[in-house]
Amino acid sequence: MQNFNATTELQITRRACLSQLGLSLISGLAITPLAIQAAPAQLPAASSLPDELEKALKAKEPLIVMVSLAGCPFCKMARESYLGPMQKQGFPIVQVDMKSDMQVRGLSGQMQTHDQLVKQWRVSIAPTLIFLGPKGQELVERMEGGYLPDFYGAYLDERIGMARKALRS
Repeated sequence: MQNFNATTELQITRRACLSQLGLSLISGLAITPLAIQAAPAQLPAASSLPDELEKALKAKEPLIVMVSLAGCPFCKMARESYLGPMQKQGFPIVQVDMKSDMQVRGLSGQMQTHDQLVKQWRVSIAPTLIFLGPKGQELVERMEGGYLPDFYGAYLDERIGMARKALRS
């Protein structure tokens, strides 16, 4: 009987150790991502739309202009999950900020603030993506709002495909 109790105690101790190890690993995994979070993706602020458009067209791509608003969670999602990674891979994307007094050379060549440009474009929803082609023409319908996160990438891919097709024609 003592042999049975010793074996049972050993099994219980082993289970307790494995459980504790499992909990330690799980809690470690839950904490690790917080400790090594990447910095949020940033897009370059538009400074000269004619220059940025020229570079995009030389690469045979539309220029994507993201109209953003500080503190907008949908803008953050679009930037961090989709546009930031695309921009890092070399896709021509710039950001224009609603309510910003940052200066930008507009498509007409005149200097204006980001906010003035946003008003000129009649953008009232953030985020809004504008797909520009030759002479600053909008190649396809704008993407306005955050859409559903699960489908944002599909809508974005569709618009890029349509904008590329418009560039070729």
